[in-house]
Amino acid sequence: MRATLLLMPLLIGAAPALAQPAPAAAPPAAAEVQRALANPAMADRLADAMQALSDSLLDLPVGEVQAAVEGRKPTAAERKLTVRDLGRRDDPNFERNLHRQIAQSGPMIRQSMKALAEALPVMMKSMEEAGKALERAAANMPDPTYPKR
Repeated sequence: MRATLLLMPLLIGAAPALAQPAPAAAPPAAAEVQRALANPAMADRLADAMQALSDSLLDLPVGEVQAAVEGRKPTAAERKLTVRDLGRRDDPNFERNLHRQIAQSGPMIRQSMKALAEALPVMMKSMEEAGKALERAAANMPDPTYPKR
C-alpha cells in the first residue's frame, strides 16, 4: 500500500511528459540519399515496384465508371471490366508489351537516378538559400497586431 502511495505522485507527475509529442525524425542526410540514388540495386528494386504497380493498375475495375459517365446502370459484365480488359481489346499482347517496356526502362531509370544523385548537392544548397530568403522576408513582414493609425 505504501509503495502505491509513493508511486502515484511520480506517475501523475510523469503523465504530462509522456503526453508530449515525439520529436520529429531528422530528414536523411544528402549524402545518404545520394548514396541510395547511386546504388544500381535501388534502380532494379524501383523497376520491380513499377511492375507490381502496373499489375495492380491493370486490375483496376473501370466498367462501372464508364457506365456512370454514360449515365446508365452498369451491366454485370461491365462490373467485371478492368483496365487490363480494355487494353487487350486493341492489342492481344498488351500486358506482355507493357511488362517488356517497363523492363526495358531499367537503364533509363539508372541513368536518371545517377543524374539526380549528381545534382542533389546543388539542389540542397539552393533549398537552404531559399529557406534563408524566406526567413528574411518573413522577418520583415509587419506585425498584424500592431495598431493601425
